[in-house]
Amino acid sequence: MTDPIDNATYPKPDYYPTVAIIVPVIGEKRELCSLLEQLRAWSIQPAEIIVVSAESDPELISICKEYDCDHLKSIPCRGEQLDQGATIATSDIVWFLHVDSEPHVDSLTTISHAIANGAEGGYFRFKFTGASAWWKRLLECLIFLRIRLGGIPYGDQGIFARRTAYRDIGGFPHQSLFEEVTLVKNLRARGQFRAIDLSIGVTPKRWERDGWCRRSLANRDLAIRHVLGTPAEQLAERYYRRLNTNRDSKS
Repeated sequence: MTDPIDNATYPKPDYYPTVAIIVPVIGEKRELCSLLEQLRAWSIQPAEIIVVSAESDPELISICKEYDCDHLKSIPCRGEQLDQGATIATSDIVWFLHVDSEPHVDSLTTISHAIANGAEGGYFRFKFTGASAWWKRLLECLIFLRIRLGGIPYGDQGIFARRTAYRDIGGFPHQSLFEEVTLVKNLRARGQFRAIDLSIGVTPKRWERDGWCRRSLANRDLAIRHVLGTPAEQLAERYYRRLNTNRDSKS
């Protein structure tokens, strides 16, 4: 299934749907400060920012208070963290952001327009942050083509949904990896799941740390194993074990 690309200029709606931003974190206090500083600098503000942490950290709670965000404590499971945030949100739209992302300044208006004009949900165009390089552009193009050919946009592309649609399809499954796959399939089945023609910045630090080819191949290996039926939690254990090994080797 090919998602329609939403690059239309819409007339001003009579009512702008409100947006709740949900951010899962495990530590990552520096990244959270950077993201919240970006968001709070926007002229148009979200109705809610909900940070769902996998630990009870007074410093993190203090950061949330400083930036006027709601804070929830959860377990270290990204699917459960995302779902817990969406469950308490009261806005018309739930928008899920990775803590190290760099969303476009016009994202809120674009999301509201898309939902006001019939979309059930959508996602943004993957773009690496930092200096431009041919290998970055190549990987961005390959990711774009993979999704245009029916692949799943992952969480780093800023998936959003109408809150009622999210609730009706059962939300995120409570798993630590590939939690967005079921959500995206269910939103596509409802129709009007749109590809927003704005980029969202994705940090290249994991590719830089692990090696561009090695990281990309490892990601594909995990995705193929998931399609072939390997349980998500087993893949998550494999993923985080590899991640910790790579961190140790770089330290």
